[in-house]
Amino acid sequence: MTAAFALSLAAGNAVADIKMGALYPFSGALAQLGDESFRGLELAVEERNAKGGVLGEQIRLVKADAVDANQAVGEARRLTSVEDVAVVFGTFSSALSYAGSQVTELAGVPFFELGAISDSITDRGYKNVYRSNSTAKNFAYAMVDTVSDVIAPELGVDPKSLNLAIIHEDGLYGKTVAEFQTERAKELGLNVVETLPYSAKAVDLSALILRLRGAKVDVVLQTSYQNDTILFFRQAKSAGFKPKAMIGAGGGYSLADTAKALGKDIEGAFNIDFPQFLTNEKGAPGLGAFVEAYKERYGMEPRSGHSLVNYVGAHAFLDIIEDAGSTDGDKVREAVMAYKRPVGSTATGWGFDFAENGQNQAVTTTLMQWQDGKLVTVWPEAAAVAKPIVNK
Repeated sequence: MTAAFALSLAAGNAVADIKMGALYPFSGALAQLGDESFRGLELAVEERNAKGGVLGEQIRLVKADAVDANQAVGEARRLTSVEDVAVVFGTFSSALSYAGSQVTELAGVPFFELGAISDSITDRGYKNVYRSNSTAKNFAYAMVDTVSDVIAPELGVDPKSLNLAIIHEDGLYGKTVAEFQTERAKELGLNVVETLPYSAKAVDLSALILRLRGAKVDVVLQTSYQNDTILFFRQAKSAGFKPKAMIGAGGGYSLADTAKALGKDIEGAFNIDFPQFLTNEKGAPGLGAFVEAYKERYGMEPRSGHSLVNYVGAHAFLDIIEDAGSTDGDKVREAVMAYKRPVGSTATGWGFDFAENGQNQAVTTTLMQWQDGKLVTVWPEAAAVAKPIVNK
């Protein structure tokens, strides 16, 4: 065999790469949740590559670090114009998703959101933005419903007798959840005595906590990231403020490292969130296999459910690209609209059924609680692995 023939044969057998963007906060205050989210995408891509990739090509992820909306715009431009990626996955953060997807929409590049929850991301009439996960409205309504369906019955009281407070970081994530919480509480006739925004970068929340204590708040609904969650719990303890229930909206409440930082102080805190890995697998086929794959790849248990939902969403969108036979925007959109999976058919327990705005409608949230250092599912009963515990 001549050298020229050998080189020609090698080139003919070479497998091309298809580049896909991964836009997440890999540094800054949101880095841990951003990295945990990326791990789910990374696992899905590695599994798909081991089976031959998509469209006959191996997937190569191009990472893009965005710590804020401005950087998300810049990195999205780099991905679409310099790296020439076929599609973009992301992002965990609503602010990053909202900003970055504006760039991809103009470029005609499909944008697949796997974890950001603000409803406005898919409410702009865009044709190339799709989301696999549940939204802020899902989270907010479930948090308020928890007061009526779980907290009040456990306390043996009328839910309308409880004083509620809505506190939230003042970014797109927190504002959106708070607006829907207010809407749902009004529908149910619940008593919201305080609604208090604050900066996620705050270093002192003592004045906010004093207002909550002065208002005799029974239940706090908090939408927060990791650092402000830790700060709130520590300062609430110092101030002697202990409500009957604390309910988080994912974010910092979902992280194992938050629990490590707070120790016993987080015991009993509730969290409305994406499905976690401590969930009844009867309605979430493949959950155990995901956890084992995660542990083998990263040498630890998942740090939150963010990796799980990114993993499930990424697999769905990779299926869709294969179904489309292309990454062309129009063909991808046609495949997205045709993609259907029943509820209870994935490792999150979700199904897939996309509305015209690109939002998956076959998604749910679950209620979890920190018990004995673990975030366990307590509601609904079909998914629960433990019973809820409420301070009386």
